[in-house]
This record gives sequence, structure tokens and C-alpha cells, in this order.
Amino acid sequence: MNRRARGFTLLEMLLALVLLSAGLALAFATVRAATTMVERGEIRAQRNERARAVEGFLRQRISTALPVVFATDPSTFRQSRFLGEAKRIRFVADLPNYLGRGGPHLYDLAFDDRGRLMARFSVVQAGQAVEGPDGIAPEQLADRLREVRFRYRGLDEKGQPGPWQDAWRTAEILPLQVAVDVETETGARWPELIVTLLHSEGGAGGGAQPPGGL
Repeated sequence: MNRRARGFTLLEMLLALVLLSAGLALAFATVRAATTMVERGEIRAQRNERARAVEGFLRQRISTALPVVFATDPSTFRQSRFLGEAKRIRFVADLPNYLGRGGPHLYDLAFDDRGRLMARFSVVQAGQAVEGPDGIAPEQLADRLREVRFRYRGLDEKGQPGPWQDAWRTAEILPLQVAVDVETETGARWPELIVTLLHSEGGAGGGAQPPGGL
């Protein structure tokens, strides 16, 4: 009876505390890992949603580019309806009501040296892009990017889609298609975006013109 009533020894108590501490540490680590995984999943989902929103904006705006003049070279009288470079693209399209008063605006989309894809807007009047009285602030479409690349193609001499070009040299007409490639600073790549322009004349040979005119 005395042996049964003596209770736990100090060694047994220490062993129980060690086991309890190990169990609590394991449970805490499991909860922390699960929380971190959920947070990473939420961040990834937010980034994916943001990427889809930006891609939707680019697709909608580029596809509805209008063959509207926004600049004229005073020396050659060459009119610009679409200007495309590897990191910058300019064209005219209607402005969504949530960004302003609507109507034809010059879209100036560019990848800057701070890893951002920026959009700037100007009102187009009488064949010229001008700053409106209530100018629209530039919009940051995406950041933390390593690369943004625009590519273009038109129709070749046979009326077939020509090769992709890093610049669109025929400013008087719209290209047939525009491709947008985006890589984030972590090395992840967005799905390739290829947009067909609804108002394009294709520009027979337009994508293969000699450099110049930008």
C-alpha cells in the first residue's frame, strides 16, 4: 500500500514534462506550417487574380485599338496610328468609364526600370494626343516584374500571318496581332497573351518593313 501511495518520482515527472513539451512543440510547428501554407496560398491566389485582371485589361484594350491618328511627323507628314517597341506600345482605344469620361484616348503602356508595367492616358483630339483639363493619373498595372516584352506581326506578301517582330515599324496601320510576355522577379512566367486586333488591316508586309519611322 505504501508503494502504491507514494505517487510519481521526480524522474517520471521530468519525463512527462519532456513528452508534453515535445508534443506541444510538434503541434505548434504543425499549426505554424499550416498557417504559412495558407498565407502563401492566399498570396499566390491574389497574384494570380491580379495577373488575370491585368491580362484581361490588356486583351480588351489592345484588341479594340482604333485606326485613329494620334500624332503626325511635321517633316514627313507621316501619321501614327500604332507604335510598338519591345518594351512600349502606343495606340488609341476608348477609355473605360471607370477611368475617366470615356472616348478615344492614347494608351501608352511601358515597362519601366523599376520593374513596373505602367499605363498612361491622353485625350486624342484632331489627330493629336493632348493632356485633358482633368488629366488621368498614370496607372500601375503590375509591379515586381523582371521582364515585359511586346511582339507584333502583320500579314506577309501572300496575305498570311508573318513572323513575330520586336517592333512594329508601319505606324500608319495596325498590326494583325500583339503578343505580351511577362516574367515576374521570382522567375515565374504569366501565360503567353496573344491578342488579335479587331480593326487591323493586317498590313501586308507591315511587320517586315525596314527599321525607321518610330
